[in-house]
Amino acid sequence: MLPRFSLASLLLCLHLCLFACLCFSASAVAAQDTADDDVVRVNTDLLLFPIRIRDKKGQAVAGLTEQDLTLKDDDKVTTGIYFAPGADRVAMLFALDQSGSLYEVISQQRDAALALFSRFSDRSSVAVLRFAETARLELPFTKDAEAARSAFRFRAIRNQRTALFDAAAHALNAFDDLPPVRAERRIVVLISDGLDNQSAIRPDSVINVALEKRVSFYVIHLPLFEPYDGGLAVRRPAKGFRDLAEKTGGKYFLAGNAKSALTPKTPDLTPIFQAIEEDLKSQYLLGFYIAESARDNRRHDFTVTLKRDGLKYSVGRFGFSRTQKFMINLPPTK
Repeated sequence: MLPRFSLASLLLCLHLCLFACLCFSASAVAAQDTADDDVVRVNTDLLLFPIRIRDKKGQAVAGLTEQDLTLKDDDKVTTGIYFAPGADRVAMLFALDQSGSLYEVISQQRDAALALFSRFSDRSSVAVLRFAETARLELPFTKDAEAARSAFRFRAIRNQRTALFDAAAHALNAFDDLPPVRAERRIVVLISDGLDNQSAIRPDSVINVALEKRVSFYVIHLPLFEPYDGGLAVRRPAKGFRDLAEKTGGKYFLAGNAKSALTPKTPDLTPIFQAIEEDLKSQYLLGFYIAESARDNRRHDFTVTLKRDGLKYSVGRFGFSRTQKFMINLPPTK
């Protein structure tokens, strides 16, 4: 059994600035060499987060290694780089809205959703959570795809309010029982109409916890429609719904429009699941081992550049560039 430790106790006071000095918080975990190099244990501070790399045509780039990066660190606040493909191993949680209007769509997309999970390595795991007024983890993380198939079967819940952001927070808690693995991507695939009239938790709080736990939301919006200017328009989702994806390193997908609302055909989410797969497989994990000397309450800047011409990368919701500038400002160890 691997030793358990609190991620909260390992969080650094970190701010990451990319050119415009826009910041987001990242988790700091610790690593040492073990027989299973994926397992994260306490020794050296490692700041770790996903990046996307693309070529001149906007296509994903595979096969890059640490040798394709140049680190410029004049203050010598880092002792090395961790760099690896970001989707060899995933922990994927499906958060399913049980609203009556979504039951048919979600139940018909079960096979397409689980096909997404099956295309990752056998070290990956899947979980299923369902929600309406309250959230329930129907299936904790498992490697058993058939168990997940059963968890997708549910009755529609009608005439209930919806606590979408409470459910998103509940989904993040489900990752706490997983062993810390530095090469694992952790994602929530949230399928919902985007309405929330019950949550006690604010979306900003959910986003902050997601960043701390290195969990990205991929949001699939199954829209409701309302009359507008003589026709139909997508009903506006709850404020912060789209931000769950765009501020945690995931992506937002709108599955339908006013034109599709007039057809009786159930929307096919297969292209969206394929886009999620392609996005995950285009990502890498970039990390920095931080020197103890960096803990001096001073600002330290360093940059990472892709050596190959024509390649650019982004971190989180920030733009693509060949070189990204980072900043840390850490307090002394107590």
